[in-house]
Amino acid sequence: MKGIVKFLKKETVLCISGVLALISCFIIPPSAAYADYIDFRVLILLFCLMLVVAGIRQTGAFTVICEALLKKFRSIKTIGLVLVLLSFFMSMLLTNDVTLVTIVPFTLIMFDNISGEKKARAEIVLLVLETASANLGSMLTPMGNPQNLYLYSKFNLSITEFFGIIFPYSALSLIMLICSVFLFLPKLQTEKPNGTSKIQGRGKTILFVILFAVNMLTILRILNDIILLVIVVTIVLIIDRKLFLQADYSLLLTFVFFFIFVGNMGAIPAISENLQHIFQNNEVGISVALSQVISNVPAAILLSGLSDKANALIIGTNLGGLGTLIASMASLITYKFYVGTKSSSPQKYILVFTVFNVCYLAALGTLYFLISYHL
Repeated sequence: MKGIVKFLKKETVLCISGVLALISCFIIPPSAAYADYIDFRVLILLFCLMLVVAGIRQTGAFTVICEALLKKFRSIKTIGLVLVLLSFFMSMLLTNDVTLVTIVPFTLIMFDNISGEKKARAEIVLLVLETASANLGSMLTPMGNPQNLYLYSKFNLSITEFFGIIFPYSALSLIMLICSVFLFLPKLQTEKPNGTSKIQGRGKTILFVILFAVNMLTILRILNDIILLVIVVTIVLIIDRKLFLQADYSLLLTFVFFFIFVGNMGAIPAISENLQHIFQNNEVGISVALSQVISNVPAAILLSGLSDKANALIIGTNLGGLGTLIASMASLITYKFYVGTKSSSPQKYILVFTVFNVCYLAALGTLYFLISYHL
């Protein structure tokens, strides 16, 4: 029983999506039409990206890069700025969750070398800023997070169209994050990183970097997704089969369940027409609100079945990643790492996280209002 409860807590969104898909199957019985509901291209791109990034991360390349950049600094403000910028730009290519899995443990180790009454506040603020930075940086590219990859593929956008939609929000986000570092991080000093980490297997690293480039070419529709799948799976089978265990299959299955649910709801004219009427001209607001409850990835899948306004859905689900702790599932990564430390204060972390995220959301929401209605 405890195992079931633990699974439900860990995979809440997966369970909800599974229940919704199952209920919809009683309304629209399973048939060959179900295959048309599922966007296999998105699933392939996500799966291959997971494997390739896991391969690069396993070589220790990300840690080596972090240590090399931080060896020169001791001021927590300067180090904080470097880490926040790293989170922002790394997430554009490596996804927000992979970026946080790399940056957050390094940050926690760094704070082991800091003492003083300001340490606890500095640690929470920097972790919150890194998390916001990863979520905000990832919104600029299709591969930055799953909902972007899905919407980019579904609406057949070009890379320039995608950038044009989200760039103003990304630019303002970067400015806000930099200002936050200097305004809210206290003056503290830390020891320099030892810099003892090394890349494990340069040949393997180069190979996975090449595979990452192949993945990007496929996302840009230069290469075929089936070819990508064959290449990546074949090489991983030869190089390191354990990487298959690191793929987030619960996320992939969540996508499948929501594809089925959305497809079945769309097959019921009365429901789809009423929902489209409610959703019309309110795409951004509803996307933001729904993301706060079920997170922005499932919100993007659900709402894309009700509207063809790609720009509104992209803006709404990316801004919707701000706010509550579950608005972006990547945010839970930092929280889980932090509460695992001896001196953690979960309530204080959630309070600081919420205040920062709500403020960022308000600023970006204001920008959306200005662009939409006054510019």
